[in-house]
Amino acid sequence: MEVIKNKKTLQDFIERQREMGKKIGFAPTMGALHKGHLSLYEAARAENDLVISSIFVNPTQFNNAEDLKKYPRDTDRDIKILETSGLVDAVYIPEVQDIYPEKAESQRYDFDGLENEMEGKSRPGHFDGVGTVVEELFRQVKPDNAYFGEKDFQQLAIIKKMTEKKKLLINVHGVDIYRAENGLALSSRNQRLSESRREDSKVIYETLVKVNDWFRTLSIPEIKERVKDIFDDQVGMQMEYFMIADENTLKETDFFYKDKSYRAFIVVMVDGVRLIDNIHLD
Repeated sequence: MEVIKNKKTLQDFIERQREMGKKIGFAPTMGALHKGHLSLYEAARAENDLVISSIFVNPTQFNNAEDLKKYPRDTDRDIKILETSGLVDAVYIPEVQDIYPEKAESQRYDFDGLENEMEGKSRPGHFDGVGTVVEELFRQVKPDNAYFGEKDFQQLAIIKKMTEKKKLLINVHGVDIYRAENGLALSSRNQRLSESRREDSKVIYETLVKVNDWFRTLSIPEIKERVKDIFDDQVGMQMEYFMIADENTLKETDFFYKDKSYRAFIVVMVDGVRLIDNIHLD
């Protein structure tokens, strides 16, 4: 596996691969890698000749400087995980100036309103930061296919919209949420929880599974009340929000329409660690 640490080396590498006619799959990360990230590379390996990872903690998508400072970083560990997996041909680890040559600032994007829903309501400018770094990485890596986990479903929708509006010739693929044996969605943030609290947090996925059953027979207000009751009984957990939204617009709904697809979204604080999850409603 090649470890590429600057933009010029990456450009030379990509040019050589293109000359050989290789199809490139790409999944960018902010490091703190786990099996959920590796599932992206498994998907990429099945559909491409060459698989590229990147590790870059993007400063423009953090609203809180303290969150940026706390974000887990262990590049040597991440490289070892990628090498051991055998799934990745190259990893790009740029410096800030490789992504932001002048100043670490976001572009402004119009994501057709997707940026104003859910996470966007409490994190102004966050998705401009996401769009900026992903667009720049796409332009540097020039992949045919890109892979993102459905755990961050809103982010996936934003990246698809950005790719469409910028007319980038890249296929963006969503990959199923990778879960621990108890159902908890794997996340870099989980590393900040004790083993016992990770076990307690399985209630998040268990609740979403119940929601998928309830939505066949109950109204949305009834479902919301049941979800609230579950988390009111959990010690050391605070539900930040639960909502059911149209999968295409991400707009919250209070009624199910037969011709639309829906997804339930939840955010729970567990001992100060913010966990997000979602489930498609069948």
